[in-house]
Amino acid sequence: MLFPLLVLLAITNILRAAPITFNTALAVGKGEYVLREQLVVNQSGQDPSALDRDRSETALVTALGYGLSSKWAVFAALPYRYIDLDLEINEQPVGQHSSGIGDLSLFARYTAYQWDAAAQTMRIAPFVGIKAPTGEYKAHDNLGRLPPPAQLGTGSWDPFTGVVLTYQTLQYQFDSQLSYRINNKAEGFEAGDIARLDGSLQYRLYPRILSGGTPGFLYGVLEMNLIHQDKNEVGGVEDDNSGGTRLFVTPGIQYVTRRWILETAIQLPVKQNLNGQALENDYILRAGFRINF
Repeated sequence: MLFPLLVLLAITNILRAAPITFNTALAVGKGEYVLREQLVVNQSGQDPSALDRDRSETALVTALGYGLSSKWAVFAALPYRYIDLDLEINEQPVGQHSSGIGDLSLFARYTAYQWDAAAQTMRIAPFVGIKAPTGEYKAHDNLGRLPPPAQLGTGSWDPFTGVVLTYQTLQYQFDSQLSYRINNKAEGFEAGDIARLDGSLQYRLYPRILSGGTPGFLYGVLEMNLIHQDKNEVGGVEDDNSGGTRLFVTPGIQYVTRRWILETAIQLPVKQNLNGQALENDYILRAGFRINF
């Protein structure tokens, strides 16, 4: 949930439309900051097992980016999470809950290729980072230790890397990202590694014709997210009821001004090819803002 939120968009002295669920290659201006707050509601309730599991999470993710130079930028993101996991054990309803700070993610991005022409630009930027175990991962309730889906953190240091491409014109912008995260073991549990391929088109809906004095711009956004996760391991043994591949289609909208952006989108699963009795996603709702300063 957090990883797609980490890269923020800023060009020197101006903000532009950008992907809502993942990365962009456009630069952060040297010496400038971008602050992003995003509320993420992740609902999963289609349970093929007899446990009747229902997992909902609401997270407020704070992300900050800083431009070191015209090519280098660094980022940090930290979520505050509330997780609610309901299920049935021996036909008795059981509720497990946790709330607090999640895992901190840090990464750096480098603009490796830049092409500029009249009213258009393209960037290609690789990035590399690490997720630090700042969230609680040993929480207990009256039933014992919470299962991994109800923990705030993973307890492991998890590296990730990828590359993003951005092509922008005055009318629209296209972004694509390829990324991979290695999830390591902690306390006998190892989540499956995650590979993802993302695409986003942002198209200016208003004003249709550019003119002086327009205070802001309205963009329609359409994204696709293809996400594959390997099986989890518990005690060194693969969990056959975990991992798989999900494809999301994500419609959204953005209102963009010179210094701030308002945005919202909903990720809708159109295909879920999961292993065994893995819990399916219902939707992921995102809403937030960005400020450049």
